[in-house]
Amino acid sequence: MNKAELVAEIAKNTGLTKVDSEKATEALLNTVAATLKKGDEVRLVGFSTFSVAKRAAAEGRNPRTGAKIKIPASKQPKFKAGKGLKDALN
Repeated sequence: MNKAELVAEIAKNTGLTKVDSEKATEALLNTVAATLKKGDEVRLVGFSTFSVAKRAAAEGRNPRTGAKIKIPASKQPKFKAGKGLKDALN
């Protein structure tokens, strides 16, 4: 399912227009991203937890040349499924 299909499904299930559903979807995604950017986590009880994992700097190798390269430290988004979501799948 892509974003357009998600918006259409939300519109169908809620009775909202596609325009309003797209605004709500954008607001949710932007809020989650902004919260993670601040370093906080987003908990949707029964569905999931979004958090930020810190990845330490490392040394790697260029696969073409074999030369050593430095991989800088970074922050990665992390998703953990909640019990309700896991139960819905099984």
